[in-house]
Amino acid sequence: MNVHALAIAAAVTVIGGGLVPVRGAEKFDTKTAPFSISFNGETSAFRDMSTFVLPEAPLTVEIVGGPDGAYTLKTEQGAFVARSARAWRWTAPAEYGKYDLKISPPNGKDDITLHVFVMAPYTDVRNGYLNGYRIGNYPAAPLKGNPIYLPPKGFIEVTKKNQDTKLTPHFTLKQFLCKEDLSDRYPKYVVIKERLLLKLEAILEHVNDDLGIKTDTLHVMSAYRTPFYNKAIGDVLYSQHQWGSAADIFIDPHDKNRMEDLDGDHMVDIRDSKFLYDRIEDMLVLKEFQRFQGGMGFYPANSAHPPFVHVDVRGTKARWKG
Repeated sequence: MNVHALAIAAAVTVIGGGLVPVRGAEKFDTKTAPFSISFNGETSAFRDMSTFVLPEAPLTVEIVGGPDGAYTLKTEQGAFVARSARAWRWTAPAEYGKYDLKISPPNGKDDITLHVFVMAPYTDVRNGYLNGYRIGNYPAAPLKGNPIYLPPKGFIEVTKKNQDTKLTPHFTLKQFLCKEDLSDRYPKYVVIKERLLLKLEAILEHVNDDLGIKTDTLHVMSAYRTPFYNKAIGDVLYSQHQWGSAADIFIDPHDKNRMEDLDGDHMVDIRDSKFLYDRIEDMLVLKEFQRFQGGMGFYPANSAHPPFVHVDVRGTKARWKG
């Protein structure tokens, strides 16, 4: 069944005995500005975007596209110098935390806020703990010498105050927390790759506009895993989750912790995760999305979770059925 036929055949879903429409033709609001910013090797036009740096590290922010004229950068902390009318070099404070850089175009409207998280350095981990939070131990040597498997440079500190921060317009910081510790004890720590955030936003837009499924976010079932938790659940030694490069996702428009019936057969099973997997694969062959290439697998439901799709941004293609 093609996407257009699917949108007609599965226009409603049954919840609690009632028919609830979940598909519509309205354009998804990506919440982007009319210009982009380049930073830390990534480019984004989202009005909310995040990046992660070490204490006192430099960060260059440049304007890409957009109207001509002088842009402005405003921030309450951290020193910066203008390199041109469209570029700045900002130096992170020494203290961990979130610092906002507000970038405005010449007309003073349609700002972008870059949330810069100054991380706790990896070197602060002692005996597998960081400030009382259990991290565990990363592998002693990177897989096949690949530097992406070196320990992360730092960890984002998550507090009660910042956990609801919009990392991007449709994903919050708390969605990426390790599932081992869901208590009210803070701080917690997490690793997230900027490219994973951008990939998830691209998938979300594709789900809304190309599949016609109206949903405000993706259900992130599992994102960051500490090495301790990764070992405890029996996952592979070099799981991408430990480096903040992976997320296990499903589509849950009604926030019921249940995968949506994507293929329109009035059942929720592995065919729905395979359907989502195939649609993401269709997206990744397009030139504009090839930078998001990585691993992907689809999984059936079990007693603990619904069917889901694993996506990551390891940079090389890998595919599997779970």
